[in-house]
Amino acid sequence: MKAALQNTGKNILVYFALCAATFGMLLAISQYASFKTDIGFLRFKQDYIDIDIWRIAFYTHVFSSLLTLCAGFTQFSSYVLKHHKKLHRIAGRIYAYDILLINVPAGMIMAIYANGGIPSKIAFIILDCLWFWFTYKGVAAIRAKDIKTHKQYMIRSYALTFSAITLRTWKIILSHSFTIDPATLYMIDAWMGFVPNLLFAEWLIRRKNFSTYRISNPIAGWKAGK
Repeated sequence: MKAALQNTGKNILVYFALCAATFGMLLAISQYASFKTDIGFLRFKQDYIDIDIWRIAFYTHVFSSLLTLCAGFTQFSSYVLKHHKKLHRIAGRIYAYDILLINVPAGMIMAIYANGGIPSKIAFIILDCLWFWFTYKGVAAIRAKDIKTHKQYMIRSYALTFSAITLRTWKIILSHSFTIDPATLYMIDAWMGFVPNLLFAEWLIRRKNFSTYRISNPIAGWKAGK
């Protein structure tokens, strides 16, 4: 009972943090609803603002990414999965289609025009390719009824989805901690925005696998003195 309450408390904290982060993202995105070209991030993209394909990709990516964030974090709730399976499936489809058909193509265009030179462009191209691959593998796994693999790839996928928030968080941390020119800051931030997320996702997956192994193999736990 105590362990269950602790897990419930942790889940509530995690979801509260996700909701707060998503709300903060909404506030950041709302400024672009005016379609002014001299605000926020666009102030640093004046060389590209008149390129139609970049401008379309930017607004598509900005506004659809919020939908991806919202649809994604509902997928990891055991309560939603158990009591609202239809919501889980609908939100999952929205999440996958948004990434595969809308966000990845738009993100790839933005990656090509990324600030910070070649290192930043490479970072965002890698992020975009992995984002597509993890999401696709997650979708393929659930269609094959491989729930374990589906969960693992969706954890990886959402870790990259959440880079929309960690990218901005690291930018604030780095800019306030070091005196660094904007191009270098953007280059570092491009990698910091998603690499730590992936490392955490892999740790979480392996931790879950280890916990499952111990439960299904009590002798192994007994031999380890657990």
